[in-house]
Amino acid sequence: MQGLYIHIPFCKKKCRYCDFVSFPALEREDLYFVALVAEMRKYAPLMKDRAFDTVFIGGGTPTVLKPGRTAALLNEARKCFSIKPEAEITSEANPESASEEKLNELYEAGVNRLSLGLQSANDLELHAIGRIHSRQDFINAVSAARKVGFTNINADVMHGLPGQTEESCIDTLRLVTELEIPHISSYSLILEEGTPLYDDVRNGRVMLPDPDDTADMEDAGFEFLAQRGYARYEISNFAKPGFECRHNLNYWDNGEYLGIGLNSHSALRLKGDWTRFNNTDDLNEYINELGEGKLPVRNTRKIERDEEMFETIMLGLRKIKGVSRREFEERFGCDPVEKYAPAVSELEMDGWLEATEDSMYLTKRGLDFQNEALIKFMEQ
Repeated sequence: MQGLYIHIPFCKKKCRYCDFVSFPALEREDLYFVALVAEMRKYAPLMKDRAFDTVFIGGGTPTVLKPGRTAALLNEARKCFSIKPEAEITSEANPESASEEKLNELYEAGVNRLSLGLQSANDLELHAIGRIHSRQDFINAVSAARKVGFTNINADVMHGLPGQTEESCIDTLRLVTELEIPHISSYSLILEEGTPLYDDVRNGRVMLPDPDDTADMEDAGFEFLAQRGYARYEISNFAKPGFECRHNLNYWDNGEYLGIGLNSHSALRLKGDWTRFNNTDDLNEYINELGEGKLPVRNTRKIERDEEMFETIMLGLRKIKGVSRREFEERFGCDPVEKYAPAVSELEMDGWLEATEDSMYLTKRGLDFQNEALIKFMEQ
């Protein structure tokens, strides 16, 4: 499977916890769009023998773009690349900018999966993290999405927020499940250095829930989702049957993908070598270099076989079903259970990992301590 990612770095307002490459600088949209088109055209001859199974338009907030721009972007992508007719095409959206008009544009342009950034259904919690939408905005966005034809919808939610309790966490999940959203991404808040929220917490102006309380929220939330028919298929992702995110599954399978746009990342097999590279994160450099006919690529690196194998283990063990032994052997010519025998044996004894004839996967306890489990593989 191969994925295409397109980054839109603009937001109406940057959230207080966000360290993504995004800006409230919409005045650069026209120049950025010209650069995006130029980058796709530069890659077109290099990608002529590939067909993309998924497209993901992320951000930032893609729904803040001018009317017609997303449709034009996807039309250009189809001219430059082979995108399979049955491709999963996702666009992120924030509730406050997900108007019926905007969502209809996305749907008519071929977007068939919508990812809404809810984070919380509690307006006080939303205010605390700098979100500019409300609970009602989310409800309205879901209604508009359904009206124009979307059936494959994701909601992003978070736990461990300032002022959040287990009760309010469950209330958010209750709203999402009652609205019959078929996919839910449930993340714990991570404080990133340099963000306004990080500074407020460090200086005592904002208090976060105790880590044990946050863990309890997570456990209660995951149990709540399981009781309502949502299968956990990755550490932080839950879906009704058939609604798993194919684009993200490709990442976790350590598959190939091309990133277009500011600070986007790519992983491709080029001339037989597994290769990773990324674009500049400087908006002026990105626009100027593409204006000069150059790709704004940085940090091109050939990944050696041992590192590629570890990447495949590291990403694959995020999935509940784990790493397929057959697929690993087809890719690398060896069985992962045998290749990493000491790590597998130790983790099995600790009750963190199980190996079957078909796969090896982390247990619930292993998923809770994934980083510590991966160290065992890294040490080999």
